Amino acid sequence: MTVGRCMLDFLYFETGRRLNVQQEYKRILVVDDEENARVALSKILSHDGYDVSTASNGQEALNFLRSKDVELIITDLNMPEMNGLMFLRELNRTHPASNVIMITAYGEVESYLEAMTLGVFEYINKPVRYDDLKKTIDKIFKTV
Repeated sequence: MTVGRCMLDFLYFETGRRLNVQQEYKRILVVDDEENARVALSKILSHDGYDVSTASNGQEALNFLRSKDVELIITDLNMPEMNGLMFLRELNRTHPASNVIMITAYGEVESYLEAMTLGVFEYINKPVRYDDLKKTIDKIFKTV
């Protein structure tokens, strides 16, 4: 197994990690309008054994959640049609117990405060270090 470091403009991660068997039953929804970011994060999480689904915007995510449950939602803040904060408001109405991590390249104090008020577990600025994201995911899944 080759181990190395990779960096995308939105994500740092270590290659060659070992699978934790406990992870394979955890379902994660990744919501991001940037296809490269969405696909890359989805592949890394899937490689780590999570059951990952994706949505390209908040409305698509809400439609997905009408028929399927997930233990965690990782969403971008700035998306067309329905931004991350609008998505969170609607999510709180329809799925109030959702665990959410918000990721953004545009971290502003106002959006941070509103996201935390709306119940986000963690608010992370891009580029994301996968090890830091993984620690947050592990914290969430210890409570699920």
